[in-house]
Amino acid sequence: MSKRVHVIINPAAGQPKPILRTLNSVFRAAGVAWDVSITQAAGEARRFAQEAVRSGVDIVAIYGGDGSVMEAASGVLDSNIPLAILPGGTANAMAAELTIPGSLEDACRLISDEHSTIRAIDMGKAGEHYFALRIEVGFGAEQVRGASRALKDSLGVLAYWLSSLHALKTTKISDYHLELDGVQVESEGLACLIANSGNLGLPGVSMAADIDISDGLLDVLVIRNADLESLLSVAGSVADIKGKNLTLPHWKAQRIVLSADPPQAVQGDGELWGETPLTVETIAQRVRVIVPAETAKPRFPKLPSKNG
Repeated sequence: MSKRVHVIINPAAGQPKPILRTLNSVFRAAGVAWDVSITQAAGEARRFAQEAVRSGVDIVAIYGGDGSVMEAASGVLDSNIPLAILPGGTANAMAAELTIPGSLEDACRLISDEHSTIRAIDMGKAGEHYFALRIEVGFGAEQVRGASRALKDSLGVLAYWLSSLHALKTTKISDYHLELDGVQVESEGLACLIANSGNLGLPGVSMAADIDISDGLLDVLVIRNADLESLLSVAGSVADIKGKNLTLPHWKAQRIVLSADPPQAVQGDGELWGETPLTVETIAQRVRVIVPAETAKPRFPKLPSKNG
């Protein structure tokens, strides 16, 4: 019995590529029945995914960047319909987290590969916003603000590192007031991350050793000025990762209440969400994603962290 796949495409993501020709070639050879929706505005990937689930498809596939993946994942949430990720964005950190091939052809083949498996992953929710990777408060949000669409089109993932140089100069240190499952914590820094995934969008680079996208918990990390310089150095030198040692203040919780003094900008999975304060909760293992057979746990080397 052939699989029925609905593919959602964000045409604004990543670099221009002949997407439909590749999809047709791979799916036709595998006997996969498919149709397609094209997004034109934010939020449509989620709506298209919800509509596809209601229509009775076997799989929802998303071609786009991490923001598009987050939208589609929120659309299949609690549906039992698996999500196929076809990396098409600038960073593709979620694909890297789940070891999904960067090649569009190979990612498509996972859908029909009898050896592929399903991994249940967590998501997070802040108000009406969902995220699959992480929320970044402070420096990370300013970095996203500075990476324009034109800059990403011309430089790819390097656009974020160029933007980081400006964000380093403009982001001010804030005092963070955190409530972690009812426990009060005070800290200060240039950035606070609430992470579902540790991957930074580069193979072999993760923020902390024990961040697990399927553990039902969110990881809270505070980045101070010296930490940020070390983090950027590590991310820019993957080949030298084993010689690096980065320790960040690090906690785990299911529910996080965060405020910052002074307030800081907030972004989730590459989309700007305004400013602090915010309340965040985990949604445990309620999205199913098609992954390579060997992807039971993240397999890339990670940097050590300090539990607070």
